[in-house]
Amino acid sequence: MTADAQTVPRAARAVPSTRTGGVSRGDRVAAGVSHTVLVIWCVLVIAPMVWVFIGSFKTSAEIFASPFSLPSEWSFTNYQNAWVDAEIGRAFVNTIIVVGTALVLVMLLGAMCAYVLARFEFPGRRAIYYLMLAGLTFPIFLAIVPLFFVLQNAGLLGTLPGLIVVYVAFALPFTVFFLYAFFRGLPEDIAEAAAIDGAGNWRTFFQVMLPMATPGMASVAIFNFLGLWNQFILPIALNPDQQNYVLSQRLAAFVSSAGYAVDFGAMFAAVVVTIVPVLIAYLIFQRQLQGSVTAGTMK
Repeated sequence: MTADAQTVPRAARAVPSTRTGGVSRGDRVAAGVSHTVLVIWCVLVIAPMVWVFIGSFKTSAEIFASPFSLPSEWSFTNYQNAWVDAEIGRAFVNTIIVVGTALVLVMLLGAMCAYVLARFEFPGRRAIYYLMLAGLTFPIFLAIVPLFFVLQNAGLLGTLPGLIVVYVAFALPFTVFFLYAFFRGLPEDIAEAAAIDGAGNWRTFFQVMLPMATPGMASVAIFNFLGLWNQFILPIALNPDQQNYVLSQRLAAFVSSAGYAVDFGAMFAAVVVTIVPVLIAYLIFQRQLQGSVTAGTMK
């Protein structure tokens, strides 16, 4: 018995282990493959952005002669031409007004609607929620013609307020759908404690429940901002006034109006101006994504 007891551990030690530092060989292979895929994906995403950024400092002749080389002179002439001559500056201000106002309204209205649907019982609650879900499945192409005549009859066709109203209606179903499950999962005890302390429904929502929903609000704000900032179909159909063009319209008009004599340096500069606010907004909101409902309840 003693010999066998001594032999078994030696045999076990003789078997080569597939683990190194507590990590199996399969885990290492999976990690290597996933990291490789991520590196390739990052290159595919970042490389065109870097190329466009470098090209925004070149002339059209330099872009065609040496598309991957650095510019001979780092000048902001292309940005000046894009901002003034191509009227990207006016379109940028219009986009900030439309998207900023629409985002604030849709987040406020969407959060209030989702909170009521998730936390209160009343007749027709499910019908309203399912109508909101139906709005997600409705193709935007089918709504273009009705929206055109609705805005025309209301005197809002080709105006920034009209575009803001359409943007809010476009993003509201997704916002309600996203936040509904979030408010549904918040603990009921905290709302009851606020009610015991004398807080009404409005105070409970704005001072207790809404701060707890900060991670969800940040997530849906990022999605809405990206969707509204890059919107093209709705402005093209419902915003024909060139003085009220947004960035997507102005970029398309800038390229099409030049024909074959496009100033590619200015065009790349206009693309950079369009992309930078999106990156800044993501960097701002991503910090909120690191929060949690538990952290909110501890405040």
